[in-house]
Amino acid sequence: MQSLVKQQFPVTDMSCAACAVSVESTLQGQPGVASAAVNYATQTVQVEYDPTQITPDAMNRAVQSMGYGLVVDIPEKAAETAAAIRSEHYEALKRKVMWAVALGIPLALLGMFGMRLPYVEYVLWALSTPLVWWFGRSFFSNAWKQAQHGAANMDTLVALSTGTAYIFSVFNLFFQDFWHARGLHAHVWFEAAGIVVVFILLGKLLEERAKAGTSAAISGLMNLQPKLVSIIESDGRIVETMLASVLSGQKLLVKPGDKVPVDGILFSGSSYVDESMFTGEPIPVLKEKGAQVLAGSLNQKGSFQMTAQKVGADTLLAQIIRTVQEAQGSKAPVQRLADRIAGIFVPVVMGIALLAFCAWWWLGGPNGFVQGLHAFVTVLVIACPCALGLATPTAVMVGIGKAAEHGILIKDAESLEKAQRIQAVVLDKTGTITQGKPQVTALQWADKTDISIWQSAWYALEKNSAHPLAEALTEWLESGARPIHLVDVENLPGMGISAVYQEEKIWAGNKTLLLQNDISLPEALEKLADQWAAEASTPVWFAAGKQALAVAAITDPVKQGAAAAIQTMKNNGLEVFLLTGDHIATATAVAEAVGIQQFQAGMLPADKELFIKQLQQSGKVVAMVGDGINDTQAMAHADVSIAMGKGSDIAMDVAQMTLIGGDLNKIPEAIRLSKRTVATIRQNLFWAFIYNVIGIPLAAGILYPVNGFLLDPMIAGAAMALSSVSVVLNSLRLKTA
Repeated sequence: MQSLVKQQFPVTDMSCAACAVSVESTLQGQPGVASAAVNYATQTVQVEYDPTQITPDAMNRAVQSMGYGLVVDIPEKAAETAAAIRSEHYEALKRKVMWAVALGIPLALLGMFGMRLPYVEYVLWALSTPLVWWFGRSFFSNAWKQAQHGAANMDTLVALSTGTAYIFSVFNLFFQDFWHARGLHAHVWFEAAGIVVVFILLGKLLEERAKAGTSAAISGLMNLQPKLVSIIESDGRIVETMLASVLSGQKLLVKPGDKVPVDGILFSGSSYVDESMFTGEPIPVLKEKGAQVLAGSLNQKGSFQMTAQKVGADTLLAQIIRTVQEAQGSKAPVQRLADRIAGIFVPVVMGIALLAFCAWWWLGGPNGFVQGLHAFVTVLVIACPCALGLATPTAVMVGIGKAAEHGILIKDAESLEKAQRIQAVVLDKTGTITQGKPQVTALQWADKTDISIWQSAWYALEKNSAHPLAEALTEWLESGARPIHLVDVENLPGMGISAVYQEEKIWAGNKTLLLQNDISLPEALEKLADQWAAEASTPVWFAAGKQALAVAAITDPVKQGAAAAIQTMKNNGLEVFLLTGDHIATATAVAEAVGIQQFQAGMLPADKELFIKQLQQSGKVVAMVGDGINDTQAMAHADVSIAMGKGSDIAMDVAQMTLIGGDLNKIPEAIRLSKRTVATIRQNLFWAFIYNVIGIPLAAGILYPVNGFLLDPMIAGAAMALSSVSVVLNSLRLKTA
């Protein structure tokens, strides 16, 4: 079976939340499309599809038939193309608003204060005509496209309301005797039709400007990439070229003040490099020959030459940008209700408007028809599905962007929403509480051991291990080792590694590994290992056949600030647990150092998974924090999985959250940001619902029998325009979180 492809496309020409629902349903109805999720705030759609059944061009044609469009360039160019389209659209909208306001001001003044002037109704007609039919023409063309497919959106409401008001006014202007013969005044609403268009265009301009602020995090990340790169040719010449043309393996020159263009390794020179955008540490890091540098970091004083390793979409910065973009484009579960309402909102509003018209016509007396038409127009004008559609995604965009600025990568909106419910945090030890840079502090061989042979075997065995402690051992053993050949190498998760050397089984790992395989432990070595463990070192054993030959002590210092971060979590009401596969004495020492009372040692991956399940069964929402590789089994069953990012080895595809730089203080920060974001979403949804629940009945004239109040269509247009803007501005408050 062909595997599905997941791809994000920018969407053009969406004007409201109902448009997003329309695009989404159109794509989901195409053969070969497994799922489609449109985000109105980001103007993007994430599509999961079978490329053997449908192509991006075919999807674009389907969407175009509804009056929208997809940008289907290659991913590297799609964002630029979409940004250019949005910029062009914004500038065109700004020019349109300027001209519309220029016509709207005299129209409003004459409508309010000049109705007694001679021929004023003809002047109002002249001013409103270009406003409705030229500056507002997009509403009518989009509404017609929707109608051809039996659909309706925000443009339908605007077109119906302004078109009805305008046509009714033209009729009254030229056929006044029709009403005079019936004893009624021939009222015109040219100013209402024109000013509604002005307010809606102005609201859209403010909305676009506000929405641009929600994507500032992505813009900031993209600005970390230099446009030009200095390539060192084979003859030593320095040639400047575009970043996109850099290939892996090329030699690059990075001068003082330059941004590092790609991930790579220094081979000449040295400098201090600011990596705060990745690690959160403000102090520049010294980079010398052999050191790794990351794209987007800032070279400060010295000049150096580097070999490109990861370029384009493979760099850490590109992965971060991609992760943030996908997360901002994802949907939170709370948005499903808003989407369902937006899907039926416009038809329901049209029904309410018709009902209000009929009720007024039937019950309103001599002026019932005119007042019914007034209510019909006002209901259509004031209704706003956009506020509902923007409530969740704008808050999610700002929240995830804010998290990225703080070095917290959140995989999707659901994870952001779920994090605020975390009650228990389970921490791995190595690389999570400790620095993850273990060092061998002592190594003891048993008596009468041929060290020269077995050191090489131990070195070769550790070279095959994926465990974080293996690197420290290989560095220690390397100087006295010689090349040897091992067979049947087997990594044993949570215990160690085994292989066969010269027809004899050899082992490296913890005490559990040796005991499970009936390996004898020399009493002297066992006492020494226990002593090291009591001092917070991790003993690693080496054995051949049925005899332990040596034990090493590996120390991994506790991270600076770990104790403070754990205390903050506990102060916030979180239960904190430590799980480790290490010796009980080591676990005890580390737990005491950071203030954790609940911990368990000697835990295999399956044991950690079981522990997570037990916490969940007791009713707790659990976060598992690990390195994203060794703890995958437990992380997969946690409600929220958090990976401790370590440079370019970040396991973004494993965890729902990744803490770049591995700072534990970012865990309570992520939870706090999640709570603020969810609170903002609830505020937005509340005000969007309340606005429509109160505004639509007011527009229909529900208060008229009580106090004679009828809402003016111009005021309704202003209220509708400001409702969307207020939701976006409320979301932008998260930037100060």
